Amino acid sequence: MVQLTAPASHAVPVEVGGMTVLLRTDDSDFARMLQDRYVGFAGSPIPPAFEFDVELAAPRGVDPDADVEVRCEHGRWSFCRGDFHADWDPRTRRGRIRQTANPYSIDAVLRIVHTLVLAREGGFLLHSASAMRDGRAFLFSGLSGAGKTTISRLAPPDVTLLTDEVSYVRRAGEGYRAFGTPFAGELARVGENVSAPITALYLLDKGPANRIDPVSTSEATQRIMRNILFFAEEPDLVRHVFEAACEFVARVPVYRLTFFPEERVWELIR
Repeated sequence: MVQLTAPASHAVPVEVGGMTVLLRTDDSDFARMLQDRYVGFAGSPIPPAFEFDVELAAPRGVDPDADVEVRCEHGRWSFCRGDFHADWDPRTRRGRIRQTANPYSIDAVLRIVHTLVLAREGGFLLHSASAMRDGRAFLFSGLSGAGKTTISRLAPPDVTLLTDEVSYVRRAGEGYRAFGTPFAGELARVGENVSAPITALYLLDKGPANRIDPVSTSEATQRIMRNILFFAEEPDLVRHVFEAACEFVARVPVYRLTFFPEERVWELIR
């Protein structure tokens, strides 16, 4: 009698923001890709909060051009896009992902999971660059073309880049902390897996000279809400995200940073 050997399962723990998600796959090449993709964030000793089994196959019954859709039924979440379909039950802490063999699908699933967890905790993912200097974190937010990549590239040697694309903001006591993320933007460089208390958020604008101006509470809230990454339409969670943005603005200084693309702009960021 011939005994069939089950394919070996490869487990890759990916820790972002102090929370580990364990990814299991039977494909050794995909496991190596995950290790390389999330270098500095993979292999965390922190026990996983959630586990996902990853199946490498085109998702069934999904339009290849479909945009992301996140919905919840009876406490179980479903995430869909043209290149992946994922189911996740936070109560059992388990989920399954069916996706094509590319890193962008798993990136999207991880971002969605973190946004849902953070919404309950008063935090969020923000479309912004962030960096750490002298033990303090600074965020630089703006739409595409506002200068997030530019200001990250201009950072002097004493600055640690947390991300040039997606900032991880978590409530910490009376303030907030920013954590490094592996979600890279145009620099194609993952951030450092470190964190620091947030000192200020700068709303970026390009101009002929470097200057910092105050921003009204209403404008700051509107700009933050515009740049928060959140994919679900559940009214309760949407309310949590809005409250988190308002609370953040009440506790963290927000300024407008108009800058000319030169290294001297970092003389203003202290």
